[in-house]
Order: sequence, then structure tokens, then C-alpha cells
Amino acid sequence: MNQKQKQQIATDTADGIYEAYPNLWERFGDKGYEHTVKDNHHHLDYLETAWELQSEQSFLDYALWLETVLVSRNVETALIIDNFQRLIEIVPRYTETTQGDFMRGCLDRAVRLLELPPHKRG
Repeated sequence: MNQKQKQQIATDTADGIYEAYPNLWERFGDKGYEHTVKDNHHHLDYLETAWELQSEQSFLDYALWLETVLVSRNVETALIIDNFQRLIEIVPRYTETTQGDFMRGCLDRAVRLLELPPHKRG
């Protein structure tokens, strides 16, 4: 993905989240929206790194770290899951098939991991 594509994915994802959860505007305002766009750039960077390393585990480790950071900032795990589910739908439109399938797999596994209670993630 090039930078223009990443920006489009990040913006489309943030727009969808803020449209689905309008209370986020009240909770986090414009600054929260900007962070959501920036966070999606990070998600995409980590997906690309996982692809280059052929390591789904590197993305799963990132997802768990991300949850720790965002929950400490009053962002629920459910919003992270929602974000990743949106990326599952959007990312393959901007990648070649093999890479898109790999990234979808990473995101899907991360969603399933985050859906588990913390004590069952081992």
C-alpha cells in the first residue's frame, strides 16, 4: 500500500467508526477522531510488517499491546474489535490477493483473540 491508499483506508475506517458511534464525538471530539485516523495508520504499518516477516504472531502481539494502551485511555476493547472488523472489509481492496488474504487472517485472528476473556488468551 502506498501512503495515499493508507490515508484512504485510515480515513474510511475512522469515518465508519464515528458514524456508527456518534457518542465518540462527545467523548473524544476532533482530537479523538484524529487519533483514530493515526491509529489506523499504525495498524496498517503493523500489518505490513507482519506480512514482510510472514508472522501473524507479530500482529497478535501488537493487538494485545494496543488493547492495553487504548483501554488505559478509556477506549473499550469492543471499539478495537470493531475497528479491526472494518479493516477486514477495507484492506483487501487495496492489496494484492495473497497479501490481502494474509492481512485479513491477521485481523481475524486478532479479533478472535480480543474477544476472549484475558485469562483464556494464553
